[in-house]
Amino acid sequence: MKITIVGSGKVGSSIARLLAIKQLADEIVLIDINEGLAKGTALDLLHASSIDHHACRIVGTKDYEFAEDSELYIITAGAPRNPGMSRKDLFDKNAKIAVEVSENIKRVSNSRSKIIVITNPVDAISYVVKKVTGFDRRRVIGLSGVLDSARMRFYIAQELDVAPENVTAIVIGGHGNHMVPLVKYSTVGGIPITQLLSREKIEEIVERTKRGGAEVLETMGFSAFSAPASSVVEMIESIIKNKRKILPCSVYLQGEYGVNDCFIGVPVVLGKNGLERIIEVELDEEEKKKFLESINEVRSLIEKINL
Repeated sequence: MKITIVGSGKVGSSIARLLAIKQLADEIVLIDINEGLAKGTALDLLHASSIDHHACRIVGTKDYEFAEDSELYIITAGAPRNPGMSRKDLFDKNAKIAVEVSENIKRVSNSRSKIIVITNPVDAISYVVKKVTGFDRRRVIGLSGVLDSARMRFYIAQELDVAPENVTAIVIGGHGNHMVPLVKYSTVGGIPITQLLSREKIEEIVERTKRGGAEVLETMGFSAFSAPASSVVEMIESIIKNKRKILPCSVYLQGEYGVNDCFIGVPVVLGKNGLERIIEVELDEEEKKKFLESINEVRSLIEKINL
């Protein structure tokens, strides 16, 4: 099992270590235009292998030939999000990077290879990756609701002083200001949170969930990496082990939810083929309105690029 991670910064290196510790890969290839960073990160991870109890082969390089025939390609490469930066600013920079990365992946991948996109704005960048690689929609998946839902679960657990693992939550829509936390599908030990928390407290949690990434960015000056890495590894594990978990991810819609030709976060089943099935949950009028706002935001970005 070979997994390639494009971008060996904080997110990429965190994913690599988790994959090795969980023994989800026999070989991990870290690719970075800064070859010294890729090689140094690989060596650092290998130094910890005896303590982390794994024998995974980890290679750091800038050469995509080492990534040939990987089962999964994880794209983290891109300009970092800085305080005050708009999603358009970020997209303009990262779309160019995504095109180059996608062309290289297309060259060295095979018909079974799948891609998970992390680079922000993830919904629009996932669209770029799919268009450039020509992969079918089962094989290109963006990180979105897994991370957003994890944040919401934490805030609910914190408020109720319970274990986060007892909390379920679903966040759909774009991975950004227009995400749509679905309160009616959020439970604690099977109990709807509407029976445990006041409307005001739920609204506070929803707003804090939307600002979760920005809060981390503003607090420490750079984007989160631990929670995104853990979220991606949950997706990877569901695919590699064919667990068929239901997880909210950014995928290419072809009529589902009344949407065509757009990546957006919705609940899906992840298994050995990547995207196994899209689950259409019932939305009320307010949720539909917010979901459409997410779609429009993503489309406002992708309509500016000619692919």
